[in-house]
Amino acid sequence: MAEQTPLHFVFYIAATPDKVWEGFVSPESNRVLFMGAELEVDLKPGGSMNWVGIGADGKRTTYVHGEVLQSEPPKLLQYTFAIGPSSNFSRVTIELVPETEATKVSLVHDQWAEDNEAYASTADGWPRILSRLKTLIETGKTFKPH
Repeated sequence: MAEQTPLHFVFYIAATPDKVWEGFVSPESNRVLFMGAELEVDLKPGGSMNWVGIGADGKRTTYVHGEVLQSEPPKLLQYTFAIGPSSNFSRVTIELVPETEATKVSLVHDQWAEDNEAYASTADGWPRILSRLKTLIETGKTFKPH
């Protein structure tokens, strides 16, 4: 099956890799970034990685779910990714490289099936999420997603 073009983002955060890692995996930062959604993660290969919250109907819902493929704090995090109840998974790889006064963050979101309907919204969403994360880590606060 054909795949859609991988999404690739590179940016720099004025913080240590440890602090940036925490920004990606801590429940506190994820709650801020995702408007109250909770990150439930077991950071070992095969562990679950889910963003959950209360849906419009007042019931618990899973917004994004996946499985940890690799976890090497504070350098590498790789996991599968699917929105809602979908079983149409893609893959996210986050690499953190220390620089003199910042951390280089490289995020690749690939293995998109040609018919994966989450591609367009995710391509739009990653720049917003990463910008909000950078602002949160550097200033302690962030802005609304849109």
